[in-house]
Amino acid sequence: MKLHTLPKLTVRKSKRLGHGYGSGKGGHTSSRGQKGQKSRGSVRLSFTGSSWVWFKRLPFMRGKSRFNSFDKKALINLSDLNIFPDGTLVTLEKLIEAKMISANQATISKVKIVGTGELKKKLKIMVPATSSAQKAIIDAKGEYSATT
Repeated sequence: MKLHTLPKLTVRKSKRLGHGYGSGKGGHTSSRGQKGQKSRGSVRLSFTGSSWVWFKRLPFMRGKSRFNSFDKKALINLSDLNIFPDGTLVTLEKLIEAKMISANQATISKVKIVGTGELKKKLKIMVPATSSAQKAIIDAKGEYSATT
């Protein structure tokens, strides 16, 4: 039998500080030290004295839209669009059906067609944003119109 395998039968209560004589170091300070703000009461976790709190100093925490920088765009290559047959109208719904984007990415700001690869089909594309892909779509005898 080893000590660490024995069941724990007793739980010792934590020491109550600041409740008269005999609690703490025997005096009036209750093991909090002498004087100062921490000896008199609690201080919130974000307290830093006279300077700004740490979370107001972070650069991405400014303004109303703090967490927009974390949104990732769904980038679709031109070569990925070759799975559609000629003359297809490519919209956000078609991209969701083809499982190229998820349903929660199908908002205006989160989908972008990138000019990587080569488009070999004549497609009508109605997707919010493109980069250099717009020129490549027109060169492949396709049509492009941005949705708003």
